[in-house]
Amino acid sequence: MTLTLDPDRDLSAVVAEQPDPLLFATVSGAHLYGFPSRDSDVDLRGAHLLPVDALIGLREPEETRSRMWFRDGVEMDLVTHDLRKFARLMLRRNGYVLEQLTSPLVAHTTDTHAELVSLVPELLTRHHAHHYRGFAGTQWRLFETSGELKPLLYTYRALLTGIHLMRSGEVQAHLPTLVGEVAEAPARLPELIAAKTAAEHGRADVGPEAVRAETEALHGVLDEAQAASGLPEAVSVHDALHDLVVRARLEHAQG
Repeated sequence: MTLTLDPDRDLSAVVAEQPDPLLFATVSGAHLYGFPSRDSDVDLRGAHLLPVDALIGLREPEETRSRMWFRDGVEMDLVTHDLRKFARLMLRRNGYVLEQLTSPLVAHTTDTHAELVSLVPELLTRHHAHHYRGFAGTQWRLFETSGELKPLLYTYRALLTGIHLMRSGEVQAHLPTLVGEVAEAPARLPELIAAKTAAEHGRADVGPEAVRAETEALHGVLDEAQAASGLPEAVSVHDALHDLVVRARLEHAQG
């Protein structure tokens, strides 16, 4: 995968400006999904590490931080969660945070990031299908309202990611890759991806009934893949994730 924009060019300054250590930052959104346009936002997502005293006093900790800025006319967006909050999101069968964690488009990384990634296989359950089913439904409603290609491709991407995850146990968010790996992927997808890369807010030049039939069929495939999946019913890594969070916090406090 390649980025049309290079967020590392100024990320060193962004990392230095963070009030607490940044454990990782990766690129999410359309760049990760494989259909960025020239003016697509660059979504950076990750985790930071609050000091112990921020968590044990009376003040509410700043668990989520965000920063937005523009470079060369393109919006850059950095959102990070404290490690404890990020770990809790990982345990909630949230495919979105696992995609951020495992994104191959890495802007900043640490040993803690690598440890978190190593736990991902033990976090995956068949219930992650609910996340992708729900996300696809939300994006489909946006497509019905706007007629734009972006939410339509997000719909296809979510369904194919869910199907692939249920069958393989692998988090794969890159739509062009999924087209080659999921046999039921609609033949029109490469054409739609090309159209989206040409225009961020381009409209979908497709018959709504045809794409409705395709997405409904993919919902059925996801249901079948979930029912047949070899993934477990529940996560088995809660204690290991707890230990990682405690150890990372104490190591930072000591030095």
